[in-house]
Amino acid sequence: MEAAIWALVLHGGAKEIAPEKEQANRAGCLDALAAGAALLRSGGSALDAVEAAIRVLEDDPTFNAGRGSVRNTDGEVEMDAAIMDGATLDVGGVAAIREVRHPISVARLMLRETPTLLVAEGARRFAAAHGAETWDPAHLAESAGESGHDTVGCIALDMRGNLAAGTSTGGLEGSLPGRVGDSPLPGCGLYAENALGAVAFSGDGESITRGMLAARVMQSLEAQPPQAAIEAALARLGRTGGEAGGIVLDRAGRIGWAHNSTHFAVAMVTSEDEMLRAYLRKDEEAAHA
Repeated sequence: MEAAIWALVLHGGAKEIAPEKEQANRAGCLDALAAGAALLRSGGSALDAVEAAIRVLEDDPTFNAGRGSVRNTDGEVEMDAAIMDGATLDVGGVAAIREVRHPISVARLMLRETPTLLVAEGARRFAAAHGAETWDPAHLAESAGESGHDTVGCIALDMRGNLAAGTSTGGLEGSLPGRVGDSPLPGCGLYAENALGAVAFSGDGESITRGMLAARVMQSLEAQPPQAAIEAALARLGRTGGEAGGIVLDRAGRIGWAHNSTHFAVAMVTSEDEMLRAYLRKDEEAAHA
């Protein structure tokens, strides 16, 4: 009897990383990877692993999510997050939410609800009604990053063959209040379906949304391996413009990732090779092969 496989891939954003920030990005991604991998290794679900990994990234001010979120033109912090269950196609998302510590966990609470997305005050009220951990907005603003580092994301395959995808972002520096990017939109910033795979993007949200990049990856997985599928989707940015990076897993646990940004902080681990690996550029992977 073959051993059950599992895999976890996450990213800390498609961006340019200053030399003095490289170690923080690697370490933060590896910490998040370790949290998610521990659950998968012990038979936990893909959904639990994705949520756990993203919660670590949200608590790390290195990344534009949670504590590292940025301010809009009103000087406020508004966050987006989503999670998708590949087994049921359930989606839970929140956008322009304030006053919560872990937007990804609020999105997880939304997963079995009828609406797939709640925004702004509606999302905040839902979070409060369901006991989500709050955070003083003054503290959020104080700890928010000085510039955007883009969305964080995670995808996972568990031992039962279930896939999940999640995203979380602290917004775009200086954006209009209420702005929502690709992160909480299924088919744009993320998607998961057990029959095919799971994908999560980061980058210029409007460009990713216009190109429906996650949907294009999923469609490509019907005939192409993950690496070819993610590369084909990124090629679509030639029409809409913008920078992005994406990670993808297929149902067999094969990994693909690519970016046209200067850097793309990515970490991965599988049951076939349990070494935790982190890269800041795609060419690093080839160099360490």
